[in-house]
Formats: sequence, structure tokens, C-alpha cells
Amino acid sequence: MLGLSRAFGALLLLPRAGSPPSAAMSTLLISQERYAWLRELGLQEENPGVYNGRWGGRGQVVTTYCPANNEPIASVRQGNLEDYEETVKKAKEAWKVWADIPAPKRGEIVRQIGDALRQKIKVLGSLVSLEMGKIFVEGVGEVQEYVDVCDYAVGLSRMISGPILPSERPGHALIEQWNPVGLVGIITAFNFPVAVYGWNSAIAMICGNTCLWKGAPTTSLVSVAVTKIISKVLEDNKLPGAICSLVCGGADIGTAMARDERMDLLSFTGSTNVGKQVALMVQERFGRSLLELGGNNAIIVFEDADLNLVIPSALFAAVGTAGQRCTTARRLFLHESIHDEVVTKLAKAYAQVRIGDPWDSDTLYGPLHTKEAVKMFLDAVEQAKKQGGSVVYGGKVINRPGNFVEPSIVTGLPHNAPIVHTETFAPILYVLKFKEEEEVFTWNNEVKQGLSSSIFTKDLGRIFRWLGPKGSDCGIVNVNIPTSGAEIGGAFGGEKHTGGGRESGSDSWKLYMRRST
Repeated sequence: MLGLSRAFGALLLLPRAGSPPSAAMSTLLISQERYAWLRELGLQEENPGVYNGRWGGRGQVVTTYCPANNEPIASVRQGNLEDYEETVKKAKEAWKVWADIPAPKRGEIVRQIGDALRQKIKVLGSLVSLEMGKIFVEGVGEVQEYVDVCDYAVGLSRMISGPILPSERPGHALIEQWNPVGLVGIITAFNFPVAVYGWNSAIAMICGNTCLWKGAPTTSLVSVAVTKIISKVLEDNKLPGAICSLVCGGADIGTAMARDERMDLLSFTGSTNVGKQVALMVQERFGRSLLELGGNNAIIVFEDADLNLVIPSALFAAVGTAGQRCTTARRLFLHESIHDEVVTKLAKAYAQVRIGDPWDSDTLYGPLHTKEAVKMFLDAVEQAKKQGGSVVYGGKVINRPGNFVEPSIVTGLPHNAPIVHTETFAPILYVLKFKEEEEVFTWNNEVKQGLSSSIFTKDLGRIFRWLGPKGSDCGIVNVNIPTSGAEIGGAFGGEKHTGGGRESGSDSWKLYMRRST
């Protein structure tokens, strides 16, 4: 994602998880002196997980854990269905106030939210690193992305327009008027616990909508901390806090959001399997959904490619965020004439990746998010071997505290092996041989997902064929850059089983509004 280069110059070092603990292992990290910085975000040992103008929560208490050492950080009291019902009602009431405010003035509130995030960017990035597990520089970069989309939304608040069209009737005018949909539900995943909410909420807000957010239960502290920052801005401007509501919870809250006819748009980011269930529930009530689901992304390297670009690009795309991005490169197609050379160079590059605690400044690769993810990684490696693959690098769990696994390279599989067509949210790269352009373009498109794709070549004709109707069928199509990452000015999203939704830039704002002709 964005903001990584800017964040490298602003590292906030936290103590190593392996340093001698000042309290028993069962003690919450927030109670330990070296994690006292968490209180700068308004966090405490037990945190209310519902906000609708006031903080509360009557549901289950859930503790979140640090993936780098599996120690408990703090707990959040989730919302129950009564909390959800109360919050929806308050968000609907808040909409009556928010929709009457001119769009540029709504943009001013979003600008203030961006500034408030800037002031907390290091400490909030540290929390992302601690609770999600991504390296600190990526955590800060993710907060920066929310800041950037706030800046973008401020400008957009003065630019939303509808055309005046020629009418076929004398003395008549034909216009298009864009209006907010109302209440936007936002369900986000663990891997980008700040940025994805930012993409949705900043654009939804300037369009005149109120928001109700349910983050991933395993990153509830991030959800609470972000909402505390936003709520202060709203309160300082004497606006209803329910404009940006929060209900931390599990599947019961997500199901209620999907089935609720008062939810005028539901934006869901997560797995394809759960996304399909959400889509069916929303469609059953003829609702509107925005889906950002899985990706089985490929990089294609032709014989004329600059390998000095290919090696670091493939490494970053496959290993960044420990393979837990929706845009992570999972398939690497190499022309048969350069296959062995690239595999050798890539394995050497993998061996230089610095693995460690995500908050250490020299770490490039941190843990997987959960113990369950480690099991999925091992299962996928075993399946790859059974289907004829050879693990040329990695393939094992790292013997240290936390959920660390080796970044892995697998060769020798056919392009249509079942495991190659399965999105495993882990750092496993399947390296595959090809001969001709036409076949490899087909292989790129043969998986069910259609999020991101990339080719490396110097052939201009091939580049334009790749960008054209018979090229990549993905929503994001790259040339000589990795599959991972995105720019907030463009529409982010993918085709097929990726869900078809678009967020952030370009004309994605139209998804958060309804058109009156």
C-alpha cells in the first residue's frame, strides 16, 4: 500500500517481545510499563467496543493477542444485538443532521479527521504492528493511507457533480442529481484494519452518509482507537457521534448488518466464502453491497524483462505483510528460458529477508496473524508437495515465540494444480513455467479471482495487448511493478470472485450515492 517510503524515516521503536518481562506472562501487555504508549490512544485494560455518541457494549469480552509472541494485549467488550439495534437507530437519526450539511463543510470535518490521524500516526501505526503483526513501517503506511484518502475526499467534496443533459422536449431540463444512500455499513478484515475503513468512511462521509463499522474481532483495539480519534473531531464540532458508529462483534453482528434493510449500502472486505454469504443475504432484501474479496494474483516475467526489477518486485509482492495482502503475488510465471536463473536469484533474495519482531526497525518480515494461519500455511505446503511441487525455499515454521513461518518458494507444479488455484493467505509463491504469451495470459485469467496482475517486459506491443480486451481480466493491471499496493486516486477492486466492488478513487464515490434523473 501507500506511505511506506515516507514511514521509513519515522520509526517508533518498541521493546522486543523477547526482552525479560516485568510481569507474569498472563499479564496484559497494556499493564506493562514498556507498552504504556497504548494509553496515548485512550486504551485501557478493558475497552468498550460500541460507540454511537456514547461508549458502551453489553456483549462478550474478547482479548486480542500480539501475533509476534501470542501474549494478550488488552480486551474489548463487544456489542450484542441490542447494542446494534440502538446504534442503527442513532446512526439513522444522525444522518438527518449530516445530510443537511453542505458537502464542502462535510469535507472540512473529514479534513480535521485526517489531521487528527496525522498527530497520532506513529502510535496508531505501532498499535497496528502490535495487534495485526505487520512490520511497523507498514503499520504507519496504512495510517498514512487513511490520511491521504481524507485529503482526497476533501477535494472531492467540492467536485461531485451531475450533468445537465439535452432534453428532447421543448422548454424542459434533464438533469442528474446525486444524493447520499443513507447509512453505510463497513465490515473490514484484519489485514488492513485502518486503511480499508478509511477508504470507505472518508468517501461515504463527504457523500453525505453516516457509517457503522464492524472491524475484525482480532483487531478490535485498532477499531476502538481509530473511532476515539474520529469521535473527538465530531464532538469538537458539536456533531452527533453516531455519524461514525462502531459495533465490535462477531458473526452475529455481521449477519444482522447484511440482513438489515436499514443498511443502505454494505461494504464487506474479507474472504470470498464469507463474501458470498454476505452478498446473498444483501441481495435477498434487494440491498446494495460493495465487495472486496480474495485475490490469486500473478506476476508474468517474459524473457526480455529487466531482472533487476523482477527480483525485488517479486520478493516484495510475495513476502510483504507476510503474504497477507489481498494483492499478494501468489503465482509467478517465468518464461522457460529464464526460469532457473530467476528461481536461483529469488531464493538468494529470500535468504536475505530480515525476520523478526514487527516493531524492530530492521525487520522486513513479521508473523502471520493467528495460529490458525500457521496451520493453513503448513497444510498448503503439504498439499503442494503431494501435487508434485518442490519447496526450494522455506516451507517450515520458525522456532520462536509467535506465529512465524518461513517465506516459501514452490516450483514444479502445473499451472492448473488445485493448490495453485487456491488462495492461501500466507507467504507461499508458486513458480510456474510458460512458453508463449497467449497461453500465459490465459493462465493468468483461469483462476476464479480477478484482483491484481502484473507483467514484466520491454515489448510495447505486448504491454498494450496485456492492457487490452484479451489481456488481464483483473481490476488492477500492472506493468513492470509488483501486484501489491495501490494508489488512492484510482478505483481499487477486482472482478469475478473478487466481488466487483470499487473503493477509494476515480468514480468510486458513485457507489456511495444514488442517482436521480
